[in-house]
Amino acid sequence: MTSVLKRRGVLSLAAAAWALPSLRAHAARAPIRLAHIHSRSGPLQSYGQQTSIGLAMGLEYATGGSLQVAGRPLVLTEADDEGRPERGQALLEQAYADGADLAIGPTSSAVALALLPVAQAQRKLLLVEPAVADIITGERWNRYIFRTARNSSQDAIANAIVLDHEGLHLATLAQDSPFGRSGVAAFRAALRKAEIVHEEYVDTGRVPDVGAIAQRLIERLRGRTGRKVVWILWAGDDPPFALADHFKRHGIELATVGNTLGAMVQFNRMPGMQGAAYYYYAFSRNTVNLWLVTQHFLRYGSPPDMFTAGGFAAAMAIVSALRATQGDTDPERLVAAMEGLRFETPKGWMQFRAEDHQALQSMYHFRVSSGAFPGSIPDLKLVREIPPAEIDLPIRNRRKTG
Repeated sequence: MTSVLKRRGVLSLAAAAWALPSLRAHAARAPIRLAHIHSRSGPLQSYGQQTSIGLAMGLEYATGGSLQVAGRPLVLTEADDEGRPERGQALLEQAYADGADLAIGPTSSAVALALLPVAQAQRKLLLVEPAVADIITGERWNRYIFRTARNSSQDAIANAIVLDHEGLHLATLAQDSPFGRSGVAAFRAALRKAEIVHEEYVDTGRVPDVGAIAQRLIERLRGRTGRKVVWILWAGDDPPFALADHFKRHGIELATVGNTLGAMVQFNRMPGMQGAAYYYYAFSRNTVNLWLVTQHFLRYGSPPDMFTAGGFAAAMAIVSALRATQGDTDPERLVAAMEGLRFETPKGWMQFRAEDHQALQSMYHFRVSSGAFPGSIPDLKLVREIPPAEIDLPIRNRRKTG
């Protein structure tokens, strides 16, 4: 500013007094640039597409349709990382170089790990949604990272609350990925009464041999007295729930986390199965979720899915933070505003924990109804909401300053 207002080497106070209000007015009207990096293709494309829809609907709802905050229009650009870490990293670097004030994404935890150091190096915010691996707000965290998505431990602890009983013998089945391994580790750590007798991991690059997997899990659980359960943790639209057919005659049950509506269609084959879910469209009765469910039915002819709700939550967090700063996008002001920020979402209220910027949130204990038809939308019944106070979520990062 000094160079603009200098005249023959002398700063003109009169010029400064005239220019400052004009510059402030221009800044107030300048767009706030948001970059959404997610998987519109690749193995998690359905997750990324849901997040994109939810983010757009959330920005609409949070701004009352104006798509402005403090007089500044919100401009959203989207890019497809294809589920590839190196591509996601390049896209985020380019987005920041092009003037993005804040980035949202990515879909995959593996991609997220490539993005974290970019946000730190550029000293700009990355709001992680929906990648869930604990390490994102754990050992690899930096102060420019916030996450509205639940993390693996929130999934795991909520499911442990549902399943943890004396005399229960568990085997786990997950993908060999940051999501799968961190989720099982958190699940094991949260159990106090049940015993895990085996962990099975599947190569994400191969189609799982369901028969061979079933035989290994049956062998590990054979001879155990009491209740026997295989807990499945799976990302993608094709979880191996056909295992249920192999297990029935051996007295082995399946249990799993909530998933997308498409993946949970197979739940209808397992009436009475219980678990814990991040979101199901019929559970929350707050005003935000009623708007989302109604509008999603009107626009798309279907209920919103879990990652739609996640994108919506990210939008609510962004607008709440920008209102707190009165539209100021300075990263340091945003960090200060977002630490401890409480904001409403389709799930109810969330709050960013100051220590690691993880959004604390409710989870839902569900039971599969016995009245659903095979191939239809899964019919889940809410047993109870598990509030954040019951989810003893560890802080796994070392607080960093940069």
